[in-house]
Amino acid sequence: MSVKSDRANASGTVHRAFPVQLEVRAKAGVQQVSTIEGYASVTEAPFEMWDWLGPYSEVVRTGAFGKTLAENPQVQLLLNHGGLAMAYTKAGTLRLSEDSTGLHMEADLSTKRTDVGNMLAALEDGSVDEMSFAFRVTRQQWSPDYDQRDILEIDLHRGDVSVVNFGANPATSVAPAMRAADFDRLGDDDARALMERLQHRFAPPVVEPEPPAGHPLSLYLAQAAALDL
Repeated sequence: MSVKSDRANASGTVHRAFPVQLEVRAKAGVQQVSTIEGYASVTEAPFEMWDWLGPYSEVVRTGAFGKTLAENPQVQLLLNHGGLAMAYTKAGTLRLSEDSTGLHMEADLSTKRTDVGNMLAALEDGSVDEMSFAFRVTRQQWSPDYDQRDILEIDLHRGDVSVVNFGANPATSVAPAMRAADFDRLGDDDARALMERLQHRFAPPVVEPEPPAGHPLSLYLAQAAALDL
């Protein structure tokens, strides 16, 4: 059976999404370039996550980005974690820093690109208001009951910050937290129980056969129908 301490064994690249207010402005003195500025992550703000054991609290602690930013990580700005990069730290068009609020980002975007223009229009009219970022946890601390995870250090190298339609919202979304790696960590008993639940959920409905004509039950059903029972 899985126990809550198994949460400490989770690894790999993960995503977290946050509501944002991104400022969009024309870059001074440069034609066809706009700059967006905001926060890809907020520190010291607990939020609810889910895994195969249920809900738990997660907090990105102040200073979690210090080491990775000092190492000049290669990070790209994407739309919905995919497509061509819109800005890149290596090119100097994406700039990341950490302050008392969280992971601050500033990106210069070429408005000659159709995808950039569409994204900027969506940001300006409020149709999009979330960001997500991809990272690996390199140092963490769990509470004794494994119901709170403090993320102390993060690796952003070859990750991304993304403007997203709807992110894997940690407050409401269960499905994104159940990745393939989570299934692999399940013990045999838990995996069997989960499979039985899924089989029950997706099993076709049972249709009771009609009793044959002239059967005593047919008369009873007819009487019940007539009495509107």
